[in-house]
Amino acid sequence: MKSLYFITGNAGKLSEIQHKLISTKIKVIQKDLGYPEIQAETLEEVAAFGLKYIQHQCTSPFILEDAGLFIQTLQGFPGVYSKYVYYTIGLEGIIKLMKHKKDRQAVFRSVYGYNDEHHQPHYFIGECHGIINIEKRGTGGFGYDPIFIPNGDVRTFAEMPVEDKNQVSHRGIAIDKFISYLENQNK
Repeated sequence: MKSLYFITGNAGKLSEIQHKLISTKIKVIQKDLGYPEIQAETLEEVAAFGLKYIQHQCTSPFILEDAGLFIQTLQGFPGVYSKYVYYTIGLEGIIKLMKHKKDRQAVFRSVYGYNDEHHQPHYFIGECHGIINIEKRGTGGFGYDPIFIPNGDVRTFAEMPVEDKNQVSHRGIAIDKFISYLENQNK
């Protein structure tokens, strides 16, 4: 069984990737090294900076993830600043900003950055389209999960078991691309 370090302090992200990789021969090990989240225009730039920053502290292959919630009527806000916004105005702040908005469309985006054994970066991107709910619902998940309803469902991410969420979520889609990449490397 191969080991893969996942650079995160987020137990929810760890649980999601462990569920997705359970059928592979990869053991995910959390490594909470932390890295500065630069101010950038794209999630890919944030992930690329994280990979370069961490590769000096971790010589084994590792993966990290950055995600953002992009709300159409708010011109993509909070976007790359989703973590900061979550910790400053929280879900209540987003609900308040959306109070009188008819267009509630949003997209969750995720970028997994993988630093392979040759220290080469690889990126795996996932998106999930949906809407911002008018109130918080559910007790599962983390972050914006209680207010995001993916297209084709009536539940928020926070109301879904992790297996259901992983089938449609931005992270689940990105992890599937990562798994496909690893499978192709082993052929």
